[in-house]
This record gives sequence, C-alpha cells and structure tokens, in this order.
Amino acid sequence: MTIGVAVLGSTGSIGTSALRVLARHRDRFRVLALTAYDSADLLEQQARQTGAEFVGLVKGAAARRTSGGVGEECLVAAATHPEVRIVINAVVGAAGLPATLAALRAGRRVALANKETLVMAGDLVIETASRGGGEIVPIDSEHSAVLQCLAGDRAGSLRRLILTASGGPFRDWPVERVAQATIEEALNHPTWRMGRKITVDSATLVNKALEVIEAHFLFGLAFDAIDVVVHPQSIVHAMTEFADGSVLAQVGFPTMELPILYALTHPERMADDGVARFDPVAAGSLTFEPLRREAFPAFGLGVAAGAHGGTAPAAFNAANEVAVGAFLDGRITFGRIAEIIARVLDAHEPRPAVDLPVVLDADRRARERARAACS
Repeated sequence: MTIGVAVLGSTGSIGTSALRVLARHRDRFRVLALTAYDSADLLEQQARQTGAEFVGLVKGAAARRTSGGVGEECLVAAATHPEVRIVINAVVGAAGLPATLAALRAGRRVALANKETLVMAGDLVIETASRGGGEIVPIDSEHSAVLQCLAGDRAGSLRRLILTASGGPFRDWPVERVAQATIEEALNHPTWRMGRKITVDSATLVNKALEVIEAHFLFGLAFDAIDVVVHPQSIVHAMTEFADGSVLAQVGFPTMELPILYALTHPERMADDGVARFDPVAAGSLTFEPLRREAFPAFGLGVAAGAHGGTAPAAFNAANEVAVGAFLDGRITFGRIAEIIARVLDAHEPRPAVDLPVVLDADRRARERARAACS
C-alpha cells in the first residue's frame, strides 16, 4: 500500500526536488495534493504528471480555475486531505505555519522545510504535535544531519550541536562592501541553488539564525549549546557532540534530495540510485572558520530573539521577510536589512506565544513597523 503525500510549495526549489524523489519511489508513495503560490502553469504540469487529486494555488487569476482550493486556505486543505499521511511543507514564509499546525492536529508527519513554522511558534508547534499525535521530521540539511547523527543515541547524551554555514557569497568580503552588495551579488550563492528569498537569507546569515532557533525546538538544547561555524565546501552539514566528548558528523555533497528522502522514510533508510554517492577524494580538503558576526549583524539579532522567546522570533522573522522583499524590489540596500530588523525588534514588546492569534498578531505588527521603516 502506498503512502499518501501532500507537497506544499511544490513549484519551488524544495518542492521540485521532493517531486523528483517521490517519482523514483512510486511503489511506496503517492502524491495526492499539491499547492503553489502563483506558478499556475508549472503546478498544472505537476498535477498531470503526479495525478494529484487536490491542486491549490494561493495567488493569481488562475487560482480561480484550480480544482482544489484558492488562497492560503488551500494549504490547510491540502495538509489535512483525508488520505494524506506525510505533508512536505516547503512553503516560504509565515504562510506555512497554519498548515503545519493543522497537519499535526490531524496526526500527520510533517516533513518540514518551512523554517518559519518553528521560528514563529516553536512551543506551540511542539505542543500541537504532542496533543494531535503528529510528528515533525526536518528537511533542512543541517537538521536532517543532526537527526541522522542521533539515530543511535538511546541514552539522550547529546551535549552540543555544531551547525555549519557556507558563509554565503560574502564570506570574506570587508564589512563595508557587504553593506553595499547588489541584488545580483546576493543571489550568487557559491554552493546551493535555492529560491530568491532564502538565497538572500543565506547571504545575510539570517537563514542560519533561523536554523539555530529551529534546532533549539527540534532537539531541546539551550541556545548556548548550539554553535555555528563557517564551512565553505558545504560537505559537513552538522556535527553532534555527546557527553563523553565524541563528535559525529553527517557528510555529503550539497543536495536536498537526500534529506527529503530521509524525512519521508525516517527512521528507516531506503535505497535511491538518484542520490549522488559521496566521494571523499572528489570532496577534497574541508575547512572551517569562525563566523564573522560583525559582517552579518542579522545573525546575532535572530539568535538573540530566539533566546528571548515568546513572540520575539516571530517579530524577527516578519521584519526580515519585509526587509528582504524591499531589497529584492530595489527599495533598500543590502545593509539596511539588518538595520530594519533591529528597529522592529527594539519596538517589539514580546508576549508568550500561547496560541496562533497571538503569534499572527505579533507577525502583523512587526510587518507594519518594517514596512514603515522601508519607506
């Protein structure tokens, strides 16, 4: 019997990678639901190829013609499709949170690539999974690496995580030059091919701050037990240190197909000839460097917001989304992204993130402040 899968954000980089993986394993998985933001033509093509029963489009005139649903509500509808057992959440931004919560309440496995879910409402998400019987399995390469390293840790002796960052396109640039980076330069990531928003987040290292917050909730470690080092080759995805001092690492060439496959099959492993085998000789020398916080101030702002807790991470995420959008539209400089985040966080009054309305209210207020700061 095949397992029903929904892919939210199927036309993005993670979504298209997920569909390639699923296509290689039609004997085990069946794509039942697909959603996209506004890429109607590609979504229609994917629906024909997969035979998906539910197709939803969030935005655009073509949304009125979709068979499944329209608007952000289609994300929740796809995530709670009665025959779906695994929800791949590859939505970009805060819109992915309600769908994650709905899937967890329905007892689904959420293969999570939507960072904002745990960043905005980590405690609420974990509690919802516990009450509803759902589970979260990360797709991010760093968190998948940690999960794989923990497979044999029955004693719960994890002491520290070391997440790696490529350093992005500005790894060794002078601080002054980073602040004046162009859109084209920010989108020129040296090792990964991703969507525009997440590529800019990698250039500011906001992406890594979001991953630190995610790791806190996924693995139950304090923020001072989660370190980040720069690893330009993007071969070592994470390291785990245990109570006895042992350190395990997960390595592999940069590809999202492996962590997607593992999220689908965890805790099992399944053969897949489509994933490139690792060759240590081809990988060559591996190097590690300290993270230059002075060049990437948004990273420190994000980690501080995560450590503060409550609605502060939601405000951080919202401010960043607005600022990145303004940068990609050419309305602000690259250096102002961190400045706008800082201004929003300074004005934010954190509250306990007790339910979704509180989180969404904090998100809305932060966006309003960020938009005002961008004008």
